[in-house]
Amino acid sequence: MIYYKTNENWFSDVGHLAKSWTMVRIVRSVIGIGLYTLVICLVVNYFKLVETIMLNTSVFSLLGVILSIFLVFRTNSAYDRWWEARKQWGALVNHSRNMAIYVHAMFPPADIQVRQFFAKNISNFCHALVEHLRDGTKLDKLIHLTDEDRIEYESKGHIPNHISLQIFQRIADGHRKGELNEGDYINIKAQHQALLDILGACERIKKTPIPFSYAIFLKIFITTYGLMLPFALVKDFSFSTIPLVMFIFFALLGVELLGEEIEDPFGLDCNDLPTGDIAHTIQTNVFEILVDRSGKGKEVKYELYEKFF
Repeated sequence: MIYYKTNENWFSDVGHLAKSWTMVRIVRSVIGIGLYTLVICLVVNYFKLVETIMLNTSVFSLLGVILSIFLVFRTNSAYDRWWEARKQWGALVNHSRNMAIYVHAMFPPADIQVRQFFAKNISNFCHALVEHLRDGTKLDKLIHLTDEDRIEYESKGHIPNHISLQIFQRIADGHRKGELNEGDYINIKAQHQALLDILGACERIKKTPIPFSYAIFLKIFITTYGLMLPFALVKDFSFSTIPLVMFIFFALLGVELLGEEIEDPFGLDCNDLPTGDIAHTIQTNVFEILVDRSGKGKEVKYELYEKFF
């Protein structure tokens, strides 16, 4: 994710666009449509075909209005997914802290092992969820794993789910042993259930993209509009058609590709959610609560987003 301060520096904020892989794709496409428009202008002027072109710009104005309606829906749908994912990860931060506080307050004060267990597994649940929503959990991203843990996790297809099982098994074991009374058990069980709810909500966002037919229709509409637009403008604007078409295509394609980028908010695109950084924040918080390891003064660790150009 690109970190910046709102309304601090106009040109600096605009400069962030140069770091976006999506912007690189847009620029390449705009250059391509510019070259295509140049060829159209040269052919029309060389063969004196201006009078034979019957396309009217008013038709493209009407089509532009229709296309803008589709793009508004597309962008709003993508942003809703992005914002819903951010709310889920904000809730994950809150519930992870709450569970850590409950564990610290409810279990016997002398039981250091149980605090270390929950600090490790709450953190690993978050780290595992980050990678689970990308290409699958990488064990190297998890912390304090024993050889037995690695062997066990390697046999599992859904590591976040298995870690949540381990957490709940320890909670249930504490209840059976009398370490947790009935009220404490019900309260901490609700926090554990919230983690699973967040896991399910994130999987729903990940596995339910914008309907394929809608996405393809919009791509065909934008492509056809861009390819036909030079024929409508060349009669009135001659070679000035080239920058005009490039600018219009930049606006239309930019909205579509930016929507595609934030549609899956869990990846490593520049505008995706910093889920890895959030997981590190949760790790710092729960260890500070449960194991008294202060996070004060530690360098903030930002995840490397690969799709920078």
